[in-house]
Amino acid sequence: MASIFTKIIQGDIPSYKVAENDLYFAFLDISPNSKGHTLVVPKKEDNRLFHLSEDEYLNLMRFSYKVAKAIERAVPCERVGMSVIGLEVPHIHVHLIPLHTMDDANFSKKEELTPELFKEIASEISRNMVY
Repeated sequence: MASIFTKIIQGDIPSYKVAENDLYFAFLDISPNSKGHTLVVPKKEDNRLFHLSEDEYLNLMRFSYKVAKAIERAVPCERVGMSVIGLEVPHIHVHLIPLHTMDDANFSKKEELTPELFKEIASEISRNMVY
């Protein structure tokens, strides 16, 4: 059965997409720790980061780097943090989180955003992507 992220990639579930290439898809987390919290996922469904080949892993990190740089340009923050935990959804996903304080790295803290604000943030990050 396809993961929720595979359904998002396929367009079966709507998302606030910020970037995409042949192998990876980046979209806003709908339950963000802070404004601009973005998930980067491989289009190939796998649930363990270190099951990727070395090349797949490095390419995921390269794409995540580009998305993180776009977040830095689009969302005022002290820095962009990264977390790869992978227990809540069985599909590899990199969390890129704009950080203002350590509380932003706490996954129990959530921001409430309107659909309009999600669209605005996604658009701004997307405009700042450099491929």
